[in-house]
Amino acid sequence: MTERPTLWQRARGSKAIALGLRVAASTTMLAVLVTRVRASSERSDQPESVSILPAWHTSTALWFFGALGVAGFGAVLATWRWNRVLHAFDVSPPFRLLLSSYLAGLFVGNFLPSTVGGDVLRIRRSSAAIGDPGVAFASVLLERLTGWLVLPFLTLFTFLINPGLRELGRATAVAFGVSLATIAALSLILAAANSHRMGGRLAGHGSWLRFLGAVHTGVRRLRERPADALDVLAAGLAYQLAVVISAWMAAHALGVRMSPTAALAFVPAVAVIQVMPLSIGGLGFREGAFALFLGPLGVANSRAIALGLCVYLINLLVSLAGAPAFALGGRNRHHRDDHVATDHVATDARPIPGKARS
Repeated sequence: MTERPTLWQRARGSKAIALGLRVAASTTMLAVLVTRVRASSERSDQPESVSILPAWHTSTALWFFGALGVAGFGAVLATWRWNRVLHAFDVSPPFRLLLSSYLAGLFVGNFLPSTVGGDVLRIRRSSAAIGDPGVAFASVLLERLTGWLVLPFLTLFTFLINPGLRELGRATAVAFGVSLATIAALSLILAAANSHRMGGRLAGHGSWLRFLGAVHTGVRRLRERPADALDVLAAGLAYQLAVVISAWMAAHALGVRMSPTAALAFVPAVAVIQVMPLSIGGLGFREGAFALFLGPLGVANSRAIALGLCVYLINLLVSLAGAPAFALGGRNRHHRDDHVATDHVATDARPIPGKARS
């Protein structure tokens, strides 16, 4: 008689299928973009592929390493945002520990997507320091949600101050739609978490539902403590501005003409699109979004694709800084092996989708 697969085996099988679909989606999107570039080059006198990479100048390296430095500083700002969320729970683990956990999570999220979630690793390590897995889970989720709150308002604010960006046809419509959809989804999540009927009943629950109750507690505390809420939002705004500035500098490294306001309007929309769990690391979708948004501004598809890949490369390089933190953390006697530990935490709390650091 054939044994029925266990729940764990079925979960691993589902994860493998999802990973395969995401790889296929990224491959398809990149293939479509490359086809568009080839078709465009065939219609023009000068092949577009010639302009994929810029002519090398000293300024090219300066812009690129400047973008890399800003992205690295962004990781520090994101950790500070996490620190401010934890402060609302009246817990203050060492900033060095949080930074180590954040960088390790970046590394895991970008280089080990099929084995362990970066956010789960952060929950595991921070809960050991805090002593409350529920608070650790809620802090990571709320830290993520603040990014989703800031991003759409950056786009909408920039459309308000630069009327010209409101007249770019489909690019404007998509960025505007993505922003409104993000705000709507975030509002539903926060309303559910803040509801006494839904989230309030789960606070203090003895099972995995206590994690959702902890989110409710965090939302309530931020609502009752305006100063803490402003600290979290200020840290979130600083981080997202670092993301925008890094992408703007990467564009200059590639010779892409993108104004500061265009970066403020469209980079946040790209950031939202790339963290959707539809691809591997946003590959294909991020490049397609840059092509869509920058095309009306006169940027060739090939350059837009190159910009997307450059932004991805910068994210990977910053993530590499988390490799030592991931390796050393696994050897710490206070932490079991991360591959085993995160699987254990996953039974209580699933990874939070999206590793872009929204």
